[in-house]
Amino acid sequence: QVQLVESGGGLVQAGGSLRLSCAASGLAFSTYTMGWFRQAPGKEREFVAAISWGGGSTYYADSVKGRFTISRDNAKNAVYLQMNSLKPEDTAVYYCAATRRVYSGTSSSYDYWGQGTQVTVSS
Repeated sequence: QVQLVESGGGLVQAGGSLRLSCAASGLAFSTYTMGWFRQAPGKEREFVAAISWGGGSTYYADSVKGRFTISRDNAKNAVYLQMNSLKPEDTAVYYCAATRRVYSGTSSSYDYWGQGTQVTVSS
């Protein structure tokens, strides 16, 4: 049984930082591209960042480029999202997801999803 469990969300002031973690189990983690998505109230789920199997390639949405950093530790079956210079518009539920594709920014391409963690950025 595949499980992805996010943690690290919370309430932070604008300009602050948070580090999200996603612990994976039940899958051959190092063979999956891992992604982070987010969904704000009343909006569609949107791509945030993705990282390739070995961590050598990363991809970011334009809205977070230069502020967020995705990384992974295959020895720990974990993926991280370091979020700096947070803005109120970053407020959303953040989800990690896994796909066997080389890369995808489309949520429908991902096979497994976590339950999400809330990030709230106050102005």
